[in-house]
Amino acid sequence: MTILSFAVPHLSKDLAPSPTQLLWIVDVYSFVLAATLVTMGTLGDRIGRRRLLVWGSVGFGLASLIVALAQNPETLILGRALLGVAGAALMPSTLALIRTVFVQERQRAFAVAVWASALSAGSALGPVFGGLLLEHFWWGSLFLVNVPVVLLLVAAVTLLVPESKARRPGSLDPASILLLVMALIPIVYGIKHTVVDGPSLFAVLFALVGAVSLVLFVRRQAVLATPMLDLGLFTIAPFRVAVLLNMFTLFAMVAALFYLSQHLQAVIGMTPLRAGLALLPGLALSVVGSFCAVAVAATLGLTRVLLLGLGHMVAGFAMLGLMPAGGQVAYLIGAFSLVCFGAGLIQSLTNNIVITSAPPDRVGSASSVSETGYELGAALGVALMGSVLSAVYQAGLVGEPGVTAEARGSVAGAMEAASRLPPEQARFLEETASTAFTHAIHVTSAVISVVLLLVAAVTVLSLRGERRSADSLQCSH
Repeated sequence: MTILSFAVPHLSKDLAPSPTQLLWIVDVYSFVLAATLVTMGTLGDRIGRRRLLVWGSVGFGLASLIVALAQNPETLILGRALLGVAGAALMPSTLALIRTVFVQERQRAFAVAVWASALSAGSALGPVFGGLLLEHFWWGSLFLVNVPVVLLLVAAVTLLVPESKARRPGSLDPASILLLVMALIPIVYGIKHTVVDGPSLFAVLFALVGAVSLVLFVRRQAVLATPMLDLGLFTIAPFRVAVLLNMFTLFAMVAALFYLSQHLQAVIGMTPLRAGLALLPGLALSVVGSFCAVAVAATLGLTRVLLLGLGHMVAGFAMLGLMPAGGQVAYLIGAFSLVCFGAGLIQSLTNNIVITSAPPDRVGSASSVSETGYELGAALGVALMGSVLSAVYQAGLVGEPGVTAEARGSVAGAMEAASRLPPEQARFLEETASTAFTHAIHVTSAVISVVLLLVAAVTVLSLRGERRSADSLQCSH
């Protein structure tokens, strides 16, 4: 989810993709993953979650080889799409297996905390490993490293994990599968292109096709005897809130990673590896937050801890909204650490809600809905907030003399353009671009803070009448 951003300049140089191809290289993984998660969750309920986890792992390893060894943009896009399909088989299976393996509430809560911290760890370690590998190897190594991990995973799952199936699984209805793919891919594609390139008839029509397909999918689930997606799950207020929080916590975290990695490298001048290492304290605190959530929820209650986590995230983005010029590394680490600690508090609890609020036979489907929220949050975090960041940055350069199209495209482009100018002109361009980018971070962080405050309000209103039900889903008595 976070490692590819470091590889884009390198693979662009080697494979020379067109702008449209580059967009698909970056986006197709999230598109396909989000569109197939619900299907994979239902498939795991039917054929066995361990079996699907093994098949998905093997597929992920093979797709990683295709991507790593790609010699042209078309092969790379195909490999990324296959990664999305295989990746969709992994996460719902793991979360559903936790429900069946750990029957005691305390053990399950601890297992979910480990699971949530692994998600945060992977997101934050992506830039670290990405930077490390790119300093010593070619861009394909970012994907080739998946292969030994997959081999270890398949062996461990086969030896250690028991099989688990649903007694009454949902149906793998081909029409439902097609409608879901036709809903999610066009909707995400339409939103992203409207925000990035401005409104267009093509993007609007694409989004409308997705919206109509989504309506038809929902109507079909309502009439099927065994629906692929149990819409009754959304009548459970804690479940709805959990999916919403999963989506928007990752929306905020990935957006922060997107612009902080640029700031650390382009403005402050850090190498990719050092920039990744600067984000590690946030990683550590996200893990701490995941484990603290269990104990704190037992004392304060579920709703209060969810709001506490959102409060930490808002405080972190408020710091970024007030970031001083130049953005000292220690200040950025502190702000990002608050964001990550808050997300850790939230995600440990929300994922426990997902697997405990759903009936045992539907836990795979419920987990896939939660994972779809994660993926949509990650995709839209970069698309929407990245577009806000870009628009404000470009507005800050309007009217400034000597600013080229390359410099207006990105802050990294501005620094690259400055390196080819005489010292005085270079200094002016660097200062102008840094100021514009810092202001863009201020505005983007403020927007994210407002979004998170709105999510907090929805959380309070949704759980107000569900206090007993919500508290019953806490991680500990």
